[in-house]
Formats: sequence, C-alpha cells, structure tokens
Amino acid sequence: MRCFYSSELELELPKGHPFPMDKFRLSKDMLLESRVLRPEEVIEVRAADPHVLKAVHDPAYLAKIYHGQLDRKEQIKLGLPVTPKLYTRSATEVEATRRTCLAALEEGVAVCLAGGTHHAFRGHGEGYCVFNDIAIAIRDLQVRQPGIRVMVVDTDAHQGNGTADLLADDPRVFTYSIHVGRNYPTQKVKGSMDVETVRYVEGGMYLRQLFQTLAAALDTFAPDLVIWIAGADNHSNDRFGQMHLSVRDLQRRDDVLLGCFIRNRVPVAVLYGGGYNRQVEFTAKLHRNTVATAKRLAAEIRGI
Repeated sequence: MRCFYSSELELELPKGHPFPMDKFRLSKDMLLESRVLRPEEVIEVRAADPHVLKAVHDPAYLAKIYHGQLDRKEQIKLGLPVTPKLYTRSATEVEATRRTCLAALEEGVAVCLAGGTHHAFRGHGEGYCVFNDIAIAIRDLQVRQPGIRVMVVDTDAHQGNGTADLLADDPRVFTYSIHVGRNYPTQKVKGSMDVETVRYVEGGMYLRQLFQTLAAALDTFAPDLVIWIAGADNHSNDRFGQMHLSVRDLQRRDDVLLGCFIRNRVPVAVLYGGGYNRQVEFTAKLHRNTVATAKRLAAEIRGI
C-alpha cells in the first residue's frame, strides 16, 4: 500500500500554536516503527506544479501566498503565519493528495500521510487550510478521465465548506459531510449531502447517523473513486471537534467505512483531516490507527 509524505510538511510555528504540525512526522514514524508500513511504502513527494494549483485557485491568491503578502485580517482567517515555507508546504500537501488519488485508482487503496484541507476556497484560505487539496486532485483527475465519478466522504468533525463551494454543481462529484452543526465554520456551504450532529455527540449515535446516511448516499451516487477525509478531531479529548467519540468508536468507524469501500471494489484515497488533541502524540496515534486499518483490510480483502 503506497503512502505519500514529505519532510516539507514540517512547518515551524510559534510556540503554543494550536495546530499540531508535528503530527505528520510522528504518525509516519509510528507507522514505520511498528512495521505497519515498510520504508519503501512511504513515498516522498515534491510541491505540485503551479498549473495544477491554478485549476482551482485564483492566481492572485497563489501569488499572495508565494510572496507572503496576506494582510493581517487574511492571516487571522487562515490561522497560520505567512512564512517563506508556507507556499511550498501547502503545494507539497496538494501533490501528496494528488498522487494518493492516482495510486488508489491503480491499486484500490492509498494514503496521504497528511491532507484534507477542506476549508480553502478559490481566493482565500481559512481554518489552517491554504490550498484545497481535495478539489485540486479531483480537477486533475477530470483532465485525465473526464467522466470519472468521485465521492468525497468527509468525516472530519467540521464541515468542508471550501470543498463544497469549489465542487458545487458538478454532477460528476458528490460531497458527503457529517459534522457538528453548531461548530466551525459558522457559515456552512451546502454540499450534496450534509449530516449535522449535535454538539458532543456520543459514539453510538454518531455511528448510527454515519452508517445510515452514507449508505443512502452510496445508493444515490456510484463512485469510481472515494476520497475519504478521515479526521481525528472526533475524539472526546480534541480541543476543537466537539464530539465525544472514543478510540474504540473511531476504530469502528474506520473498520466499517474502509471495509465497505474495499470489499465493494471502490478505490479509496485516505486523507488525514483534522486532529487537535493537546497531546500531539495522541492525535498522531489516531491517524496511525486509521492507516493501520487501511493496510490490514487491504491485505485481508484484496491482497495488497
């Protein structure tokens, strides 16, 4: 199973910044140390070419990020300091997701050891999301295979407002999101199917909502590829997720969703999404668990 990563994902942030930038390196190291992944399965990527980014984002916005020219209000909305490395880091994350989607189509399942920046819009970023890797990857796939049908399954605790906006009115794309209704972002953008949970939803209620509504979505739209933004911010100890799921609940989520896609021969590209536990190692462990489940089920069901 191929997984895509880069050391460029490590961006230095001010002390005390809430975004757990170390989680990408830590989860990758956990996967290697536990021998879930072999070293040759972790593929280093470089930044996406500018023309790939321009398929989704306004050139003026790309230039602002490249030259570090966001004003104070734009930086606050984004939530990240604009440094010389921000453009490279964000473009590299896009490339990791793009490559993950291509690998999933070839092999059935692949993982981006990052990704899921679903709050980025055409002309601005917000919520720690600079470029929308999901929308960019889909537009790239559509150039290669114009008729490809892609379902975005977003189980991050927050609605993917940027993704819903960028992919609206495209009959080849179905955006499914299950998220806390009264949580960030304040202004939701209507997707193909939006499922709102109550604040601090318990695991049992959440899983019932997820399984019933996603089954209905799959009855409506038969995808050639699923892009799954898993999310680790559903855990009860997360600072921003406002859900009350346990490690066991998240394991159940991963088992059922990945089992459904893999058993039914639906290629799936797995992205990390959010996760903001005060202990960055714990967030990394949750991401690690999702990847381990993907590897196990791929091996059991499809021999990958």
